Amino acid sequence: MSNWHQDPFFQYPLTPFETSEGKIDLPILYYDNSNFLALYEVELEKAAPLLNTKLVDVAKFPGGKALVALALYEYRETAVGTYNEVGVAIATVPAGTAQPKHPWLAMYQSLDTRMLGLTVIDLPVTTAAACAAGKEVWGFPKFITDISFSLSGSHFSSTVKDPKDPDGEGVIITINGSPGPGVSGPQLDILLYSQLNEDLLRTLVVTRGGGRLCLPGSIRASVGAGSHAMARRLRELGIHGRKPKLIFYSHGLQLRLNAGAKVA
Repeated sequence: MSNWHQDPFFQYPLTPFETSEGKIDLPILYYDNSNFLALYEVELEKAAPLLNTKLVDVAKFPGGKALVALALYEYRETAVGTYNEVGVAIATVPAGTAQPKHPWLAMYQSLDTRMLGLTVIDLPVTTAAACAAGKEVWGFPKFITDISFSLSGSHFSSTVKDPKDPDGEGVIITINGSPGPGVSGPQLDILLYSQLNEDLLRTLVVTRGGGRLCLPGSIRASVGAGSHAMARRLRELGIHGRKPKLIFYSHGLQLRLNAGAKVA
C-alpha cells in the first residue's frame, strides 16, 4: 500500500474490474499529476455532428456557442501506472433534458445535482492498460499513441503523434505557448457522459488540488494536416490557431475516477 492511502481522500472502497489488460480497481485513484486545460467557444453547428452518441445534446452557451474542452494530463503516479492523456470533449446534457439557463455557472454546481457534463470525442493515451480500461469500463474513444507534456514555469507544450504514421513524424495536434495573467483557483469536479453498448453512463470525477485560471496569452493549438480522425475533427471544430477563452493549469491534480452509472 502506498503512502497516499494514509490520505482520507484516497481511503475509498474499491471494486475490482477485469479488463483485457488485467485487473483494475474502481474508482481509479490518481495520486500525483499535472493538467492543462484550454476552453474554446465554437459554433453549435460545428460541434453537434461530432458527438459520438445520440444520447446527449450539445449544451447551448451564450451567443449560440458550444463549449469545447482540450484537456491534457501528465499522470505521474496512479493506481493504473504512469501515462499521459489528451481529451477533446464537448459540453452536453442528456438528450431531451432542459438546457441550463446559465451554463457557465452550471459547470460549478454540485456533482450530485449537475446535469451539464462533458462528452469526450477523442481520448488518446500512452499505455495499453489505460486504453483498455477507458474503452471497457466507460466506452471512451481511446487509442494509443505518443504524447509529450511539458509544463514548466509559465510555458506549456504538448504534441500528440499520429499512431498511423509509419515514420512517427505525423502530428495530430501541438499545443504551445505561455498563459496570460491569472488567479489562483481550485480544480473543477467533472461530470462525464459516455455511451457503453446501448447505455448512457454518468461518471463523476472528484478532483482536488489548486492551480491557475488564466487568460489565454500566447497559447495556441496547431492541428496537423494528416488524415487521422482526431485531426479531422479538430479541424472541423476550428481549433487550429484559435485563441482559447480560458486556460487552467496545475501541478497538483489528484482525483478519483468513478465507475459510470446508467442514466435511465
